[in-house]
Amino acid sequence: MFDLLIATNNDHKIKEYKEMFSPLGINVHSPKEFNITDEAIENGKTFEENSLIKAKHLADRVKMAVIADDSGLCVDALQGFPGIYSARFAKERGGNGKANLDLIELLKRHDDKDAEFVCVITLLNVENEPVVFKGVCKGKILPAPVGEGGFGYDPIFYSYEGKVNFGEASSEIKNKFSHRAKALGQLVKYLKDKKLIN
Repeated sequence: MFDLLIATNNDHKIKEYKEMFSPLGINVHSPKEFNITDEAIENGKTFEENSLIKAKHLADRVKMAVIADDSGLCVDALQGFPGIYSARFAKERGGNGKANLDLIELLKRHDDKDAEFVCVITLLNVENEPVVFKGVCKGKILPAPVGEGGFGYDPIFYSYEGKVNFGEASSEIKNKFSHRAKALGQLVKYLKDKKLIN
């Protein structure tokens, strides 16, 4: 088994990673297992910087491979906003329900509704340098939230590639077209190429 520490204490995320990685021979660990409960200070200006900050926060303390991801929704007409502030934008509004409606409102005066979900994963403690994987899912912002599925900004996002509203998409569809799925696919390919997993 290949041991991998995931830079999150979110039980839901850890469960997702375990379900996805266990069949590949990857043993997923959480920071809690090493009594690491403090969070990294995400003061980077890009997804890449924040992903690296989160990975380094753990990589200095453990002797195993570490991954950290940073992701968000970038809206073209809003110059990429909320981008790296996607989680903060939602938190300040008491949740994604209000954040989704506020984003739609901000876009009302713009004809361009194009947007993309971005996910950057940084892998440390394998090479001498950080190894970075980036997944992008292009689409557009819908005029109103749709569907009960997904989470975060999914209900207001239509994927061009998947030809589906993410609020209505099955997990199978999302695992094929989502930004995180694409970045994780690159990570898995890398680990296989390096013969770290079968």
